[in-house]
Amino acid sequence: MALVTGAGRGIGAATARLFARAGAHVALLDRDGAGVTRTAEEIGLAGGEALPFPNDITDAFQMERVVDRVVDEWGRLDVLVNNAGIVRDAPLEDVTDEDWAETLDVNLRGAMVCARAAVPHMLARRCGRILSATSLVGRTGNYGQTAYTASKAGIIGMTRVWARELGPKGITANAVAPGFIDTEMVRSIPAKVVTQILARTPAGRMGRPEEVANVYLFLASDLASFINGAVVGVDGGLLL
Repeated sequence: MALVTGAGRGIGAATARLFARAGAHVALLDRDGAGVTRTAEEIGLAGGEALPFPNDITDAFQMERVVDRVVDEWGRLDVLVNNAGIVRDAPLEDVTDEDWAETLDVNLRGAMVCARAAVPHMLARRCGRILSATSLVGRTGNYGQTAYTASKAGIIGMTRVWARELGPKGITANAVAPGFIDTEMVRSIPAKVVTQILARTPAGRMGRPEEVANVYLFLASDLASFINGAVVGVDGGLLL
């Protein structure tokens, strides 16, 4: 039983569909109600089981209710995928307090809120997986992304704390660091910049959402039972 945030589109939707094909019941959460409903319908038409929640991950009360509903419906929660995120790009001198606060609230605090709601149910069974989306830029930095980079670097730090705290209790925590993936977020980047990025990427192309989803599925499986506190890059070699 899995809960995937940011499941209305892109990597989150691809992850939810892949988990469902692998046999998981999947709870889908996104502020985009139409998007998350569409993903749930796609899963249902393919024979899977999904529950859509048009909720905001920064609302702690709502998140507790969502997790309680999932556990009431399916008996347990095995996997949390903290995929939801936003980007508010600006050079440092143009970063507004509002953009800084919103980016950290959604990307960093939102992941904590979701994990905090899920962990008690995982602790009760001494079993669980917490998977969180960081980014290549959380490791390298990137021009014009002060807030986004800070939030994604924070995900790495939190993941390592959770790995230490929860590992002895049967719960692993890992982060996935995508590079440039063919999603709506990346498609908004100017073509000149994309060309420069591809020239520096050994794989010579952008990644596909499904390629990130594959890593989430592996980390959620028993095959990854001894991986804890890791940051797994999915970047075509761009970090090299």
